[in-house]
Amino acid sequence: MMAGIVHEVEKYELLQQVQQEAAQAAKELVIEAHLHKGQIVVVGCSTSEVVGRKVGSWSTPEVGQAIFDGLNSVFAPLGIYIAAQCCEHLNRALIVDYDAVPGAEIVNVMPQPKAGSSFATAAYNSFRHPVALEEIKADAGLDIGGTLIGMHLKKVAVPVRLEQKHIGEAILLAARVRPKFIGGERAIYSESLKDGYPEF
Repeated sequence: MMAGIVHEVEKYELLQQVQQEAAQAAKELVIEAHLHKGQIVVVGCSTSEVVGRKVGSWSTPEVGQAIFDGLNSVFAPLGIYIAAQCCEHLNRALIVDYDAVPGAEIVNVMPQPKAGSSFATAAYNSFRHPVALEEIKADAGLDIGGTLIGMHLKKVAVPVRLEQKHIGEAILLAARVRPKFIGGERAIYSESLKDGYPEF
């Protein structure tokens, strides 16, 4: 009986920890990437890596939900959308709220913890109008556990060094984007665009 109570306490503490770490990462990314209302952050998350296991081997729905809740607690009030990247079993499709991508070409799939990822499943179950897309061009990204999100970022992707370097046991990498510099050596560039996309 005591062992079961201890296990439940440890589980609760882990869920609280990863939710807080996710929220902290989101806060830092908002500042460093100059994110604003209407922009999209692509998030790839291996809950297996978060709990210290090999990617794809230990999908943990409660952890996926806790991380989603932590990120969404920061992004949603700012009007910033999450695009949850599914795992390779769904070809890294994305789950997003339809309000973020009106008119986009949607595909028909519902993620599950072992066919899509626990994080994408949490997003699907949390969004008001969840839809799946095969691709997106996001404004920033968080890669939790080496899930490879680069294919879903706008050009040009730029690494962002966060103080929050892990969520649970998983390595956390972040990115923002900036417009391409074009025109060659005689071109003059806008200083206001060097750090990202402006708010109009």
